[in-house]
Amino acid sequence: MKWLEHFKTINHHKWLVMKLCFKVGLYKQGFLHDLSKYSPTEFLVGAKYYQGTRSPNTAEHEATGLSTAWLHHKGRNKHHLEYWIDYSLSEDHNMEGMQMPIKYVVEMFCDRVAASKNYRGDKYTDSDAYDYYMKSRSHYIIHPETDELLHRLLLMLKNEGEEKTLLYIRTNVLNNKRTEPRR
Repeated sequence: MKWLEHFKTINHHKWLVMKLCFKVGLYKQGFLHDLSKYSPTEFLVGAKYYQGTRSPNTAEHEATGLSTAWLHHKGRNKHHLEYWIDYSLSEDHNMEGMQMPIKYVVEMFCDRVAASKNYRGDKYTDSDAYDYYMKSRSHYIIHPETDELLHRLLLMLKNEGEEKTLLYIRTNVLNNKRTEPRR
């Protein structure tokens, strides 16, 4: 019953993100995180391609050439950097990353930590989310300030641990008073 295992994985991930978000003071985001995963568009595909050790979106992409679940998910969840990609206002109109509001960068941090815990299980270390980010960082379309903040938080987690990083986020990052991008 892959659908049941997928459901448990989603719930466990959501629970982990919620705990992390609550520790930094993002209560609403903790409650609302990834609700689209329960929609038929995402859930049915996730159940079909469920493996338990990695995202079913990757397996769907490998099998069909794209992931309809991922395309749906990233367009509805502001904590994904892909949500914030738009055309540049420069003459070339290239795609570029828009600056993310800090609260969504922090939720993205929590999401990446929770995903690492979910998929790595007992093998999880505080460097896992950083290592995963660094593997893909070079090809991300992400605003430089968003990249800098996420990188700094993941590096702090790797070097100083979860408790110290979450305290830093709560007291320094989210108390910055700048929760929306500069215009």
